Formats: sequence, structure tokens, C-alpha cells
Amino acid sequence: MLSTTEYTAPNPRRAYAMVLMLIGSIVISFSGLVIRYIHSADNWQINLYRSLAFGLAISIVLLFRYRKIAPRQLKGIGLQGVWAAVLIAFASISFLQAITNTTVAATTFTLSSIPLLTAAMAWLFLGESIGKSTIFTMLAAIFGISLMFIQGLGSGSFYGNFMAFLCAIGFSGYATIIRKNRDSEMLPTLILSNLIIILLALILRWDNISISWNDLILCFVLGGLLSAIVNTLFIIASKHLFAAELTLFMLLEFTLGPIWVWIFVNEVPTSWTLIGGSIVILAVLLKSALELLKITTKPS
Repeated sequence: MLSTTEYTAPNPRRAYAMVLMLIGSIVISFSGLVIRYIHSADNWQINLYRSLAFGLAISIVLLFRYRKIAPRQLKGIGLQGVWAAVLIAFASISFLQAITNTTVAATTFTLSSIPLLTAAMAWLFLGESIGKSTIFTMLAAIFGISLMFIQGLGSGSFYGNFMAFLCAIGFSGYATIIRKNRDSEMLPTLILSNLIIILLALILRWDNISISWNDLILCFVLGGLLSAIVNTLFIIASKHLFAAELTLFMLLEFTLGPIWVWIFVNEVPTSWTLIGGSIVILAVLLKSALELLKITTKPS
């Protein structure tokens, strides 16, 4: 067991990792804004070209890390890696369905429930215990999400809110599998997930995959730049930061996303979205702060 000083002593690598997570969270928070500037491409066309760019970028990262033995990493993910790839592909597809059928605020606030859903799945499938504070936080988050769903029933955005919730479930399942296989190199699951999305997109849009240069460039920015950067930085930072700290930085992404579209495209969230989303954000933030406090004050 690590001593208290090992948890609290200054560490340049931890500071470096925090800077990386800060950069990554800010970078990925622009994804909703980028999607809003895509003019005519539909969801499956966006999925196709985003996944092409994302898969290519992750392949380059793997080649850089492992060079000649990079292909072996693809074979090492096993059946659970395949399931993880299916879940993250499902989450990616649901995300685009959500953000194009409701506001960026409603989507990102709903996604901020991911840490809580992951904790619940870890309890169900990995046997990890859940404390009373986690249960209370989950109930608060469910209440906040319910407020956004009620608003969606009256405004026609219920489908988008529902898809955002499915995205959160898919990503949480992916995170649970990754946690279970944390000693293995699971980065190749992202390549497989993008291949799944590309295949589905080609099946559904094989006769219409042509999009404008503006939309093509933005799709490549979305996948090859934003998604690739945040996933690479996350892998590096996760080696030096506690899970509670990583969760805190994730909240920065969910908070900034609605602000960018509010500023640049004047997409104003509804009052119910702001109220429900604030409850979710505050619930997860409080839980993350309590977990971090436990870690930093843990006795030897």
C-alpha cells in the first residue's frame, strides 16, 4: 500500500499529465461546434469519413509506439476487445444521432453521467463495490437527466436525448471492459470500432458517399484531429493520474461544449436543459471531489 506522502508529494509527471488532460478536454469540447458547421453531410456520411480519419490516426499512433510489432497488438485484444469495439462504435453512432437531434448542451450534459454509469456497470459485472455517496450521486444524476427528457417530450428532441443516454451506456460498457483488461494494450479496439462504423456506413450509404469539401475537411478534423488527440493524451495521462482526477477533467469537456455553440452559433440551451444539466454536472463533480479527497488523505 502506498503511503500518504506518495499520494500527496509533488510529482512533475502528474503535473505534466494534468496539463495533457486539460489540453485534451479543451480540444474535444469543440467537437459539437465542428459538427454544427457541417452543412449537408448526413449522420452516416459523417460517421464514414470521421471514422476513416480517426482509424488512420490511431494506426499511426500504434505504428509509432510499436513499429514492426504493431500488427501483433491488433491480434491481442481478444474477444473482450471485440465487444469493447462494438460498444464504442455503438456509442459513436449514438453520439452523432444525439447531437444532430437535440442541443449540444442536452447531449453533453447527459454524457456527463458516464462516470456514474461506469461505476454501476463495474459493480454489476466486475464486483466493484459502490458506496452510499455513489448511489446518492446516481439518483441525483438520474433526476437531472429526467428533467431534460421531460423537456424533450414537449420540444421534439426526446429522440436526441434518448440517443445521448444510449451513447453514455455504450461508452460506459466500453470503459468497463477496458478497466477489466487494463493490463493489456486495448488501443487497437478503437481501430476495430472505426472499421465497424465504416462498414455500416458503406452498407447504408454505398450509393451516396460524396460530400462537399467543407464537410470532408471538418469530418477529418473531427476524427483525425480532435478524437485522435484526446484519446492519445488520455492514454498517456492515465498512467500518472487517479481515476477521480481524470473524471474531473472529463467534466471540463462536457461544460465547455455547450458554451462554444452558444457563443459561435447562438444555440441557446433551454431552461430545463440548463437546470437538469447543472444537477448532473454538480452531482458528478461533488462525487469526483469526494473520491479525490479520499485518495489524497488515505493513510499508510
